[in-house]
Amino acid sequence: MDADRAPAAGGDGSGVSLELATVESTMALGRALGAVLQPGDLVLLTGSLGAGKTQLTKGIAAGMGVTGMVMSPTFVIARMHRPGEHGVPLVHVDAYRLSGALELDDLDLDTDLSRAAVVVEWGEGVAEQLAQCRLIVALERRADDTRIARLTPVGDSWSERLPAVLEAFRVAFAAAAAASPNLVRTPPGRLTESGRS
Repeated sequence: MDADRAPAAGGDGSGVSLELATVESTMALGRALGAVLQPGDLVLLTGSLGAGKTQLTKGIAAGMGVTGMVMSPTFVIARMHRPGEHGVPLVHVDAYRLSGALELDDLDLDTDLSRAAVVVEWGEGVAEQLAQCRLIVALERRADDTRIARLTPVGDSWSERLPAVLEAFRVAFAAAAAASPNLVRTPPGRLTESGRS
């Protein structure tokens, strides 16, 4: 599927894959996600070390306009970023050191979820119980240092909003390319429905 057409994202858990050729394209995807996040939203990030989870979260924070520097909360487990222009706080969680859902439950994130957007790195298999509707973003780092982001909506809310995220991604990437033509040399790559190319 070519990058000028939005792929369909079904409510059946099918998703979309994006090739992220640069750090700027990862940031652009994050800004696109951040622009649509609302209180109660849950985004689970998965992928190996160095796959781009924290970089994507920095983009999400930029898209939300939250205050404070975003860094991996590996040792503090969770950081709250105050709302900025978007009016929605961001709770950034790193579940890497947690042994399971019970330890995550001790953080009382379900309370934060009602008034903030929550992004959980290493969240798959640990944080699903926080919300029935969620977006899973699986990041894969390739040998050539590009990334593949697989966005899988769970629940009708994310299935309906995913096309808007993809359109915002195209717009954000185009803006980044215009602002930094020396840094952004390639388009965001192709968009594909999961399981197809």
